[in-house]
Amino acid sequence: MSSAAIITIAVAAVVVLAAIAFLTAARRSDVRGAGALSKETRKRDRDSDVDLPAPVTRADAEHAGQVARAGTGLVPVASSSPPVAWTAPDPEMIGVSRRQFLNRATVTLMSAGLGAFAAAGFVAFLWPIAQAGFGGKVNVGKLTDVMTGIAGGQGFFYNATAKSWITPYPSEALPKAKAVPFYAPIMSTIQNGIIVMYQKCPHLGCRVPSCPSSQWFECPCHGSQYNHVGEKKGGPAPRGMDHFSAVVTAGGDVVIDTGVVYTGVPIGTNTTGQEAEGPHCIGGGHE
Repeated sequence: MSSAAIITIAVAAVVVLAAIAFLTAARRSDVRGAGALSKETRKRDRDSDVDLPAPVTRADAEHAGQVARAGTGLVPVASSSPPVAWTAPDPEMIGVSRRQFLNRATVTLMSAGLGAFAAAGFVAFLWPIAQAGFGGKVNVGKLTDVMTGIAGGQGFFYNATAKSWITPYPSEALPKAKAVPFYAPIMSTIQNGIIVMYQKCPHLGCRVPSCPSSQWFECPCHGSQYNHVGEKKGGPAPRGMDHFSAVVTAGGDVVIDTGVVYTGVPIGTNTTGQEAEGPHCIGGGHE
């Protein structure tokens, strides 16, 4: 699994956990309304009402006022003093409850954590870590050593790290190759006299071995056959073998870029004109 996929999964998991924590904190928050009383408080209030004196009714209050005015002969006059100017409350005196503080702190810290993970994932996607081995660029050695390996491998050179076959591409076939659009992404590789094939069979993904006797690639799973440069010659495969591009550095090293797989050429493509040069290792003949 790639690092980008791991980061994506981690960010998704943190988002889910944050949502659960936020919902749990919201349900436990004391936002039921200012002045909400518990059952025990209401019960104590009802019990204390027994000892309280009977409330004064409006009629009683009016009667008491009439009696007071009749006794003094004075009628109350409203105060003519100016109203007191409103003063804003001191924020420090208002304060917050312990539960409110914990809820706000939890949400704030979780939001900061999610932001950090999102930023890390974004940066990772923009600047992926350079990979060594398959999936990145693989140095398979000097071109001279590769050509020596081809000769020693009866026409084929295999590199396990790059999961690739390297074979020589005949210079006389270059004009035909330039006319095949599927060869355009790897034309610079072909012009260096080599071609690189991905080891997987395009049919069902089996590893395709070489057949030194026929000088073809022949898949043991279902009998698909390909010529020396990976063009399909027989079997159920839907196309030729897929390719990787390769460059020859200034120091003469062959570096295969296994990060991009280029689709093999269509059925019927035969730029080299090569037929089987001997007995087949799998099955017999071509379509």
